[in-house]
Amino acid sequence: MNVRRSAAVLAAVAVIGAATPAAADTTPSPSPSQALPSALYGDGDPQYDGVWRQSLALLAQHTAGVEPAKAAVDWLAGQQCADGSFAPYRADTTEACDAKTMVDTNQTAAAVQALAALGGHDDVTEKAVGWLKSVQNEDGGWGYTAGGASDTNSTSVVIGALAAAGEKPAGVEKDGKSPYDALLKLALPCTGDGAGAFAFQPDKKGELVANADATAAGVLGALGAGLVVEPGEGEAKASTCEKADGPEQAAANGAAYLADALAGNGHLTSALPGAEDQPDYGNTADAVVALAAQGSGKQAGESLAWLEENAADWAARSGPAAYAQLIFAAHATGADPRAFGGTDLVEQLGATGPAAAGKTSETKPDGKDDEKKDESESDSGFGVWWFVGVCLVAGIGIGFLISGRAKRQQP
Repeated sequence: MNVRRSAAVLAAVAVIGAATPAAADTTPSPSPSQALPSALYGDGDPQYDGVWRQSLALLAQHTAGVEPAKAAVDWLAGQQCADGSFAPYRADTTEACDAKTMVDTNQTAAAVQALAALGGHDDVTEKAVGWLKSVQNEDGGWGYTAGGASDTNSTSVVIGALAAAGEKPAGVEKDGKSPYDALLKLALPCTGDGAGAFAFQPDKKGELVANADATAAGVLGALGAGLVVEPGEGEAKASTCEKADGPEQAAANGAAYLADALAGNGHLTSALPGAEDQPDYGNTADAVVALAAQGSGKQAGESLAWLEENAADWAARSGPAAYAQLIFAAHATGADPRAFGGTDLVEQLGATGPAAAGKTSETKPDGKDDEKKDESESDSGFGVWWFVGVCLVAGIGIGFLISGRAKRQQP
């Protein structure tokens, strides 16, 4: 489920456990009115996703053989704090980060993956990896913020960053625990509901609840993969769930869960109250990448075909991160993102930001007017699990903002 910044969606978020009553309007306030940097991708408020969407946009362009604009890359690198971490958006980078700066593991890990792929920013990525190591939890995993309880999504995106930076995730330990130890603790057994899936976090009772969003992330993390998966790399394993005695089997179990969830109509569906029958485009794209990474090519291809037929309008509403997700899905399955159901995803992504530095085989549009979005329907391309973390950091009521999908529980 990808974030739509609207009161309607926030109002649909259910409470797990004792709820904090919601205020009449809990939609996060936008940043003070100001011109957005010309090097930034997207025209929506970057307060909560600026670094994330920039990282995905640059990584997707690189994956598609496009050299991004130098200004766009420099903007991303320039968002780093002195300690190596990244916040979602720093309007004035001449002001040093302080205790009030909302840095997090997810933005930092995404920036590492993008800058490592592009090259030439070893000093930035080394400092970022150093910060990520410094905030590793005792169970080997990471939460959204430093010191937060480990969750599948954050741990997995950090694993991808470590691998991109040349580290061996299994060797990055805290108190003898690696990131894979943390993921195995969040993998459901092969019995009962959600067999083989990953949970976001244990619920208040310490129980694990299957979550498709976390499972897609968990499969990639357990395989040591990042946001970009090369086609044909996955090695298919048995499609039945078996006891996970290591991360590879946990990934196979998670992929089997996803394949089963996608088998009916090719896509995942939203579980938010009142929206249960609506397609979840972003998580479906993520699931395609996860299945391709694990070698489940048949279901990955079928779900990609569904995305080709149905996801173009969603991406146009949602912006650069959504285009990037679809490009990653196409790339992982060996499809052409320039001919994605009649849409050139690479061209459309490029139209949301500064002109690329390198020439492509397609002519880039001159303007960006067609990419303007209704902010009330804007979608960051980042899962609700991320938005919950942001809102927690911002001090918005925790009970109200926990997803009705029962996919995570903050302590």
